[in-house]
Amino acid sequence: MKERSDNYGVRPSLEREALFLVLTDTREKENEVKQKLIAENLNCAVTEIGGTVATLQPTGKLTHSVISAALNTGVIKKDPKAIHAVVHATLEATNSIFVHTNSNASFALKIAMVTDNDWIAIAIFGRTSVNILSEHCRVGLGYMHL
Repeated sequence: MKERSDNYGVRPSLEREALFLVLTDTREKENEVKQKLIAENLNCAVTEIGGTVATLQPTGKLTHSVISAALNTGVIKKDPKAIHAVVHATLEATNSIFVHTNSNASFALKIAMVTDNDWIAIAIFGRTSVNILSEHCRVGLGYMHL
């Protein structure tokens, strides 16, 4: 387990924290993780989105949703470099989400973002299916310098 250090000591990686946050299965657990991250001077947010690959990926709907959540919650400042970093981290995370899937597959996704104001980690977790009997989970992770 690699940990990173900064001027304030050693703490777990932002990527791991984003994954912990995105994998919470209740609002109560989500809020507990958020409070822990805030206590560690990290900014975080969660958003959810659903739709088919055709409505989420080529249209940019998923990326726009993540940018909006990051800006509206104060996870990032309204700065071109920060927005650019969120776009790239989101695209990196979606590489694992949209790989080998049917264009009419339905997705229900939860997206978590965690930042220390130098780096941002974006984790995506959700379910996908073409048919209810073929539903399965997917997870993706992106990491970028702000």
